[in-house]
Amino acid sequence: MHLLNDIDGQLAEWAAARKLPKFRIKQVRRWLFEGRAGDFESMSDLSKKLRDDLADTFTLWTSTVAKHTQADDGTEKLLLTLAGGGQIECVLLRDKVRRTLCISTQVGCGMGCVFCASGLDGVDRNLTTGEILEQILLLQRLLDDDERLSHIVIMGMGEPLANLPALLPALEYVARDDGLGISHRRITVSTVGLPNSIRKLADLDTRYRLAISLHAPNDALRDEIVPVNRKMPLDDILNAADYYFERSGRRLTFEYVLLADLNDRPEHAHQLVDLLQGRTALVNVIPYNPVSGLPYRTPSSDAQQTFRRILEEGDLAVRFRHRKGDKINAACGQLRRGTNESLTQID
Repeated sequence: MHLLNDIDGQLAEWAAARKLPKFRIKQVRRWLFEGRAGDFESMSDLSKKLRDDLADTFTLWTSTVAKHTQADDGTEKLLLTLAGGGQIECVLLRDKVRRTLCISTQVGCGMGCVFCASGLDGVDRNLTTGEILEQILLLQRLLDDDERLSHIVIMGMGEPLANLPALLPALEYVARDDGLGISHRRITVSTVGLPNSIRKLADLDTRYRLAISLHAPNDALRDEIVPVNRKMPLDDILNAADYYFERSGRRLTFEYVLLADLNDRPEHAHQLVDLLQGRTALVNVIPYNPVSGLPYRTPSSDAQQTFRRILEEGDLAVRFRHRKGDKINAACGQLRRGTNESLTQID
């Protein structure tokens, strides 16, 4: 059994069957989240018999690291091969004092954003709670002893709101004081914009930060860049986003990948100002990270500066994301796709 799928339930059943005191469960949890244990044998304050019993009963890691890449800026990326089938990617980002993990929720993605490597082959399946939590714990083990995890973003492969039943229990383990103790305000869930699921997230009172991937300031252009927009237009998405803000009080983030000669012109910036003006929100502009085999390009420096100036003059809160990990294919889906292409060439 994969312990990470249901830590509380499975440990409680295991302890009850052996008539063990509850503090034994706390010890195991502490080793998982604080001790960064790589196996049951390393849980040194448990007896040898209990460690052997845990190993006989549970599986801790179900994935294998197919590739581990590192960049000069401290970014590290894992390509994981899953026992349940498929490969996913997850990333550790180092930025001054912040240590941020970016994790995946699906094998592939079904949203069809035309510029994204994750969705080029569609979606295979949802990840389990254990597979989501496993990414977090594996990445945490890459940290030095003096480093502490500070933020988690659900911006890897897949559409998080299409897999809420598995994602939310994993994040609750992360947020709990006897988990990783990461505040809800330091956990960001990124979505292409599924209005019903956004409202559900608001009604559950999770209070995670919400990032909505717009990539276009009007429906006609967004239909082209994000095909799912044809079923869920901008008005529906923005109304749901406003509802989330009302219920959670968390400032919204709107993601905008800047694509040369497609959505980076001054008129697009002005339209974006008209669309978002008056909202308590941050516009996170991301110059495109090119993907092999796709025709999209990074905008020129002049185009980026003009776009930013127009947004700032329109009184929008703006952040231009500094690209990290370019040399290790840190953008979603690039490492998996590159590895698959290499394997195809070898075969």
